[in-house]
Amino acid sequence: MRQIIVKNNDAGQRLDKFLTKAFGNMPKSLMYKAIRTKKIKINRGRADIAYKLCEGDVIDIYLNDDLLTPAKSRYEFSSAPDKVDIVYEDDNIMLLNKPEGLAVHPDNNEYRDTLIWRVQHYLFNKGEYIPDNENSFKPALANRIDRNTCGIVIAAKNAEALRILNDKIKSRELDKFYLCVVHGKMKRKSELLEGYLEKNEDKNQVYISGKKTDANRLIRTKYTVLDYKNDLSLLEIELLTGRTHQIRAHLASIGHSLLGDGKYGVNKEDRKKGFVHQALCSYRLRFSFKSDAGLLNYLNGKEFSIKSVWFAKELFDYYI
Repeated sequence: MRQIIVKNNDAGQRLDKFLTKAFGNMPKSLMYKAIRTKKIKINRGRADIAYKLCEGDVIDIYLNDDLLTPAKSRYEFSSAPDKVDIVYEDDNIMLLNKPEGLAVHPDNNEYRDTLIWRVQHYLFNKGEYIPDNENSFKPALANRIDRNTCGIVIAAKNAEALRILNDKIKSRELDKFYLCVVHGKMKRKSELLEGYLEKNEDKNQVYISGKKTDANRLIRTKYTVLDYKNDLSLLEIELLTGRTHQIRAHLASIGHSLLGDGKYGVNKEDRKKGFVHQALCSYRLRFSFKSDAGLLNYLNGKEFSIKSVWFAKELFDYYI
């Protein structure tokens, strides 16, 4: 028999979600059966799959020990460096300047070095994250950007901060701004672009249309021209919707592909000049809470930015 006392970072999640995270070796079918047959109990009573855990709850599990071991016995993050470029940090969150070329999460192409594992390694070395003291929580990222896009990514140090950030991002209470360089001179100094985006999962590519269909979703992208030089425009983008590859595909659809973008532009000449990644950076973030943010209320109205973006500095001598 195994007994678990629910900690603060475990509270608020469903019982089945918690058990899946805590015991990766336990088949889900067996877990659901154990709950139904009272081999898994909450506070000595019958458990419910959808029960939301509270701090201090006691979970009793009457199953063989081989089913109650974590799926991973070593710290996966140890394969990644422990160095991160920190824009801002406090007890609850971190704002990180992700370099281009680094994936935010492990995928089929990269499993040893990712941003989230760098964050976990960094917090582990600081003594702020001790995996053996956690039942299910790991420091996590609240947003993501493409591997070859640089800029601000938000990390949560505890479960409550992560839940709040996820909710505020979903309700669009964080304002996100990007810098990018596009080919050509924009016709207008500033414009709000609207269209519809459809994603092809197999090709990991999106397509923009002016007409609504059942398969596509509305996108809104606002740009402002900051500078123009040598048939290149430096733009600030306010992302009013956050879809996959939205900025890259939306600007390419109006004839202004990003410098260095091989997926939505033709970058043969860009590569000859050394631009092998798209010139795109998530450089500014503003917390604009419209409702209570609990633990993170102190962030409301605060704005953070990356002061020097490499392509803006190199091509336009532009600093924030």
